[in-house]
Amino acid sequence: MLRQTQQQKLLQKLSPQQIQLMKLLQIPTANLEERIKQEIEENPALEMSDESHEETMLDEPELINEENDIYDEQIDEDPDGSADEYENIDVSEYLMDDEDDIADYKLREEHAPEMEETRTIPIRVETSFQDYLLDQLGMLSLDERQQQIARQIIGSIDDDGYLRREASAIADDLSFSQNIFATPQEVEQIISLIQTFDPPGVCARNLQECLLLQLKRKSSTDPVVKQAQTILTQYFDAFIKKHYERIQRGLGLTDEELKSVIQLITHLNPKPGNNFAPDNKAESYIIPDFFIFNNNGKLELTLNARNAPDLRISTEYREMLKEYEKGAKKDKRQKEAILFIKQKIDAAKWFIDAIKQRQHTLLTVMQTIMDYQRDFFLTGDETQLKPMILKDIAERTGLDISTVSRVANSKYVQTEYGTYQLKYFFSESLPTDSGEEVSTREVKKILLDLIENENKRKPLSDEMLTRLLQEKGYNIARRTVAKYREQLNIPVARLRKQL
Repeated sequence: MLRQTQQQKLLQKLSPQQIQLMKLLQIPTANLEERIKQEIEENPALEMSDESHEETMLDEPELINEENDIYDEQIDEDPDGSADEYENIDVSEYLMDDEDDIADYKLREEHAPEMEETRTIPIRVETSFQDYLLDQLGMLSLDERQQQIARQIIGSIDDDGYLRREASAIADDLSFSQNIFATPQEVEQIISLIQTFDPPGVCARNLQECLLLQLKRKSSTDPVVKQAQTILTQYFDAFIKKHYERIQRGLGLTDEELKSVIQLITHLNPKPGNNFAPDNKAESYIIPDFFIFNNNGKLELTLNARNAPDLRISTEYREMLKEYEKGAKKDKRQKEAILFIKQKIDAAKWFIDAIKQRQHTLLTVMQTIMDYQRDFFLTGDETQLKPMILKDIAERTGLDISTVSRVANSKYVQTEYGTYQLKYFFSESLPTDSGEEVSTREVKKILLDLIENENKRKPLSDEMLTRLLQEKGYNIARRTVAKYREQLNIPVARLRKQL
């Protein structure tokens, strides 16, 4: 039996302006300029100010509440051209002078470093790894068919210098993409030629082959080189697991001889292609979002000036509204034009307000983090970091935890001790014998110091590291030590052993 009822529910729904702000908050400084350009392209009512303005204090923005939309005017997402919409348009509120706050935003923080219009980020001009190999290919006397096979192989080499495709798979690629029918044996011959290129070890199929290719470039009469080749050929598994006693017994080497051979192997390059950075790898260059200066014990926080663009409502659009307002008779087409202009100006206003609030929120969160971790920013000592989670900052700023998370994501702060990701300052707490709570970052720093200063001939096991940390007053379990060690990318004691 069907029944129709009415129900009233209280729901929270984010407005388009709130969603826009949330998206802007998580954009790092490096990508903000691109986002602004995209908005300007989509909205002709928004433009960058051509005039140079003096830096002013960051104005308190009109906050976009996370639960309630405070904007008095809502954009008509799908105007249907009704008479009521046309009659309700108040054009006068959009006719602003150049000096109006909305028309001319001066989005500069007072102490922010000035960014010159012509200043750009220096990017190194680099030769790609493949280009380097192709240059060497041009020095060989190969026919056109062999050249095409070689180019296919070089194109299949990974950035670290390894060839991770089978010869038969490369032969299939050649037949399908270039109509060249080559046998796996022909491909193997060309692979052998490319393996003679620089850097040594290039085009190897695995680590063992890579290291052996490098040893082939060394003196064949050197006994240490011969012993190293024997170890990599016959005792490779024992070598990577650092079972040196087994190698020493098998080859009858003295301690000094084994030490010389292991030292030779460990100085080889396991990733020969790493010296060549991939093209346009923008993530290699970090643009800080904040700057913290220590001015005689007083911490000063500034926002990267790239976060403070001079945006304003287009003068052209204001003039167009003035012209329409002067017209005595307003037909339907004119009113449709006015409605379109109104929507574009509204969207431009909201975007500028969102940029202003983005600045305000970024500074508020970073200021709170700086105050919370003041001892670290004054000294640069990692052990001075306090336990801090997103909730701590959210409570102090009055912002939602998700907002703090968006600010901390992909943002960097430059200090006199280095450039850090904001996530670096967040850590859980760990109790001590005295009842105090310390940051897990402090425990990791002490753990790292213990491992760096250990006897490399007899590395400290996780159990021994746990005992040493407990002696220092940290209540920590062995499995927690193992977890922190893995987070620090430190291998187990057996693999840290050195001769």
